[in-house]
Amino acid sequence: MMKNKADEEDYWNSSKFKAFTFDDEDDEFSRLKESKRAVNSIRPLVEEDDDEDEVEKVSWSGEPVGSISWSVNETAASNQRTDREPAFPKINTDTTSISKSHSGYSLSALFKGKTRGGTFQSVTDTLSDSSVRLYAPELRKPKSEYKDYVSDWSPEETVQRMQQGKTVSLEKFRSLQDKLLLLDYAVSAHDGNVITAVLIYLKRTLSKEVLFRELTDRQTALRHFIHYLTESKDQRLLLELLRALGRTEDMALLQYKEHLGIADENKRRDFLKSCLSLPFSPEDSAHVEDHYTLLERQIIIEATDGQAARGGKQEIFQKFPRKASILNMPLITTLYYCCFYHYTESEGTYSSPLNIRQTFKLSEKQFFVTALAARAKLKAWPDVDALFTSRNWLGFSRKKSPLSFQRVVDVLHKNSAPTQVLQDYVILVDDAELRITLAQKHKCHDIVINTYRDLKDRQQLLGYRAKMARGSAEEKKINELLNNSQIRWKN
Repeated sequence: MMKNKADEEDYWNSSKFKAFTFDDEDDEFSRLKESKRAVNSIRPLVEEDDDEDEVEKVSWSGEPVGSISWSVNETAASNQRTDREPAFPKINTDTTSISKSHSGYSLSALFKGKTRGGTFQSVTDTLSDSSVRLYAPELRKPKSEYKDYVSDWSPEETVQRMQQGKTVSLEKFRSLQDKLLLLDYAVSAHDGNVITAVLIYLKRTLSKEVLFRELTDRQTALRHFIHYLTESKDQRLLLELLRALGRTEDMALLQYKEHLGIADENKRRDFLKSCLSLPFSPEDSAHVEDHYTLLERQIIIEATDGQAARGGKQEIFQKFPRKASILNMPLITTLYYCCFYHYTESEGTYSSPLNIRQTFKLSEKQFFVTALAARAKLKAWPDVDALFTSRNWLGFSRKKSPLSFQRVVDVLHKNSAPTQVLQDYVILVDDAELRITLAQKHKCHDIVINTYRDLKDRQQLLGYRAKMARGSAEEKKINELLNNSQIRWKN
C-alpha cells in the first residue's frame, strides 16, 4: 500500500532512525557511530558489578556533579555550545583535582550508561546527554598519512621514491603504457637497482613476446635484463631472449657453457659432440671442435695409462708416479704430460707429443717450451740437446732456439741442470755483458775468462783473477792469457 506524503513525514519525524544523507563522512552522526562501536568493543572489558553509588560523579572539569561551581560551569558551557560544534573539553592536569577520592565517574559507570538513580539508559542517550557528553578518539588516520602506500603516484614519482628507498607498489601500473613509462623513467634515473626492480615486475606481468619486443628498442634495459637472467641462472628464459633477438652466436655460447656443470667425462664428451652443430662463429666452432677432440683423446690416454700404472708394466710410472688425472686438463698441460711419459712414442699414437702438435696445430714455440720443461724435469739432457740441434742444407749442425737462450738457461737452472749443461747455452747468449752476468751467476768461469779475452779487457781479467782460488785451473788460465804477448790489450 502506498503511503501519502503526510504519513511519510510522520514516519521520519517519529522514527528513531534518521534519513540517509550525503553529508561528509566526518559529521557528528559518523563520529557518533564510531564512538558507539568503540564503546561496544570495550564494554566486555570494563563491565563489572561494582556499586556505583559509592563513587560520586564528576564532570570533565573535576568538580563533583551537582555542586554549585559545576552547575555554573555547565550552564555557561551549554550556552556557548549552542551554535557551534563542541570542542574537546580541556582536562585539568592538576593531580589533586582528579585524585581517587574526588572521582565522579568510574569507567564501568560511563560504559554501562547508568543514571544517578541506578537505572540504565541507552548508549545513544548517554552520549547525547549534554552533561556527560563523551568524545571517542579518531580511529582512522587522515588519508594523507596513507599516501605513501596507496596513493596514485605517477611513474616518474614512483621511480623517485624507489631511488629514495621508500616503499612503493608497482601493482597499480596495469596498462602497457604505464609499465613502459616506468621502465623509461628508471633508465633515465641511471639507477641499476631501480631498473632491475622494474624489469622483475615486467617479467612477471608481461608476456615474453611483448617484453622481448619492447626491450629490443631499449638497449640499456636489455643489458640489465640479460645480466639479471645470467646472475639468477635463468638459462631457459635467457636462451629464449637471445633467440628472439637473433643473437644466435651468443645463444650457442650460452648452451656450450653448460658443459661446466657436467661432472662425468663421458657425458661431457657427448654433450660437446652435440654442440658441434650449434651456430658458432668460425673461430668459436674450431675451439669447440678442438675441445671435443681433446677430451676424447684424454679419456683414451687416461684409461690406458691408468691400467699401465696399476699393472706396473712401465718403469716410468713406477719411478715418477702420476700425481693427478689428465681428464679435463688444458691442451698445454696434456702436451706436457705426453712429453713427460710418452716422449719417444711414434707419431701414430694418440699420446705421441708430435701427434698432439700436428692435430691441434701448435706453434713451434709452444711445442719447444713445453717439451724443454718436461725433459729438463726428467734430467733427460740428451733430449734437451736434441731440441736445439738443427742441420742446414750443407749438413752442418748448429744450435737453434725459438726461445732466447737467456730464458733457456733460466729453465735449465730451475730444473737443477749441472754447470756443464748450462755453459753450453750461456755461451750462446749474444750480448757480451749479459753473457758475463749469466756466466758469473752460474759459475761458468771459462766463459767469463774467454769473454774478457775477446774484449781485450786486461783490467777486468785482473779483477776476476782476484776472485779465483789460489792455484786453481781458472787462475792459471788467466795468468797464461796475461803473459801472452800476442794479445793486444786495450787497457
